[in-house]
Amino acid sequence: MNGQAIEERPPWGYAKLLADRLGQVESALDIDTGGGEVLSQAPTFPPRMVATEAWPANAQRARELLGPRGVQIIETVKDAPDGSFELVTARHPVQPDWEEINRILAPGGYYFAQHVGPRSAFELIEHFLGPLPQVGDGRDPQRECAAAQGAGLVVTDLRTARCRMEFYDVGAVVWILRKCVWWVPDFSVEKYGDKLADLDARMRGGEPVVAHSTRHLIEARRPGPRS
Repeated sequence: MNGQAIEERPPWGYAKLLADRLGQVESALDIDTGGGEVLSQAPTFPPRMVATEAWPANAQRARELLGPRGVQIIETVKDAPDGSFELVTARHPVQPDWEEINRILAPGGYYFAQHVGPRSAFELIEHFLGPLPQVGDGRDPQRECAAAQGAGLVVTDLRTARCRMEFYDVGAVVWILRKCVWWVPDFSVEKYGDKLADLDARMRGGEPVVAHSTRHLIEARRPGPRS
């Protein structure tokens, strides 16, 4: 955002790890690929590479970006046959469906993903919406591991990170709230003018607005011998 804000990144480097794994399999599925921006960073794809994206505008961008490289874009994992992928990946999936992930993985295959963690950016969100003590805990990494294991997967790796975000300009706050519309669903400059003015005064006084994004890296295996 042109120096108006900074965000620390998780230490593991998801895009590089993803690229490494894609180079080791014959088939892979990327869930909730968005416009394909992260997946496209991989230098090579397996012979069979598929991605899901439900939002039509993003799906079209993904087809334009990934289609020339042979990637097929489908709407949901329910469109995929049983046991059809050695690797299933996701960066910030909307809501992992562990039963479906287990179904579409081949025996011995892996799920590898970076998820948004609990109460991510809540310092900023609660400035606008007030205290939300019961919201945001559904992405708890331990709960997600338990859900994955309940669906039949074996969790082989879990890493967590809390990353600092700093905003130096009220325009950057407006930009992120318009980009991440689920943070403050009814956001508008007019409705939240007073709240924005408070942040603006703080930043003009030399104090950045600080929040923290939470992320976790999770890897899980479907039991069975690899073919």
